[in-house]
Amino acid sequence: MNRPINEHVWHQLTQDVMTGMRAWRVEHPKATLREMETELDARLGRMRARMVEDLALARAAADWTETPRDRQPTCPDCGTHLQPRGADTRTLATHGGHHLTLKRSYGVCPACGTGLFPPG
Repeated sequence: MNRPINEHVWHQLTQDVMTGMRAWRVEHPKATLREMETELDARLGRMRARMVEDLALARAAADWTETPRDRQPTCPDCGTHLQPRGADTRTLATHGGHHLTLKRSYGVCPACGTGLFPPG
């Protein structure tokens, strides 16, 4: 589940934003400052969502089943160490309204039954 960060992809995303904005500006020579900012924010939002997804999946929390017990997630309600229950996939929305998909270890508290998709 851990996915290494692919810096080549990040560089390509950055390049796509820059070249896309240059092309957009040529197509919209009379754009207002607000329109330019809105367009740039939309493009940066897509790049940001991919980078956040990559960062989240690169963390050990994505797959904590091999982590030493004393560093595994605990139940937020009672503090008991969670028991692994396989992987689960969740789709989350970023602040910019873009979606990212995280596949991570899922756990259940043996004491109180709380299920948790640990953060991080």
